[in-house]
Amino acid sequence: MNEAELMAQRLAAGRLMARRFRGFLPVVIDMETGGFHAATDALLEVAAVLIEMDPDGTLRRGATHSYHVKPFEGGRIDPASLTITGIDPDHPLRPALPERDVLQRIFREIRHAIRDYNCRRAILVGHNAAFDLGFLNAAIARAEVKRNPFHPFSCFDTATLAGAALGQTVLAKAVTVAGLKWDSSSAHSASYDAELTADLFCIISNRLRDSFREAEERACALGWMTAAAEAPDEPQMETEAPAPELPPLA
Repeated sequence: MNEAELMAQRLAAGRLMARRFRGFLPVVIDMETGGFHAATDALLEVAAVLIEMDPDGTLRRGATHSYHVKPFEGGRIDPASLTITGIDPDHPLRPALPERDVLQRIFREIRHAIRDYNCRRAILVGHNAAFDLGFLNAAIARAEVKRNPFHPFSCFDTATLAGAALGQTVLAKAVTVAGLKWDSSSAHSASYDAELTADLFCIISNRLRDSFREAEERACALGWMTAAAEAPDEPQMETEAPAPELPPLA
């Protein structure tokens, strides 16, 4: 395959990704923390996994960007959390970075991916995503990061998706019944959990492609979008008025 053909495939995949999620680029985030309270508990590890799309619309796991994080000054660390994660925040060989540096490095990669896929914004994918989104937003506020590529409150939760599609909400069980291998000795590492969450999201989303195509055809028939459009209309915030109700399926 020559360079022109590869470029054509990338452009086709970019148009499909923008249409698939209404201009949002799904990015998997997993955080290992010092507790359950985003405002007071320390952030210890962050992993971001990009989601890629093939020209035929198949989603697959992309690159992983993972960092150890220095606890912010005054951040609480519950010893019980460290027992679960196995993290030693004071280990001399732990290559931890300040929150601001970590966020800027991850956001830079996400912004590149947003441009590559002709999207307008990222949307967080996580297992029990509200937890990760809460810690992400708290870290952004503490570090005074101005260019946040993520939607501030919408997210895709794989616990919900897996419960509906697979009958399992625990990540290890959902991954297993989906046909993937789960390594319990690697669990509670931000990069491992994020990668398995990304695989789970792709499996479920790929199984829903026929449903998406049917819905897209109906949206085009209603004049909401055109299948040939390079990107959908500006992503709607959940505070806006909802779109008109679709007619029932035949």
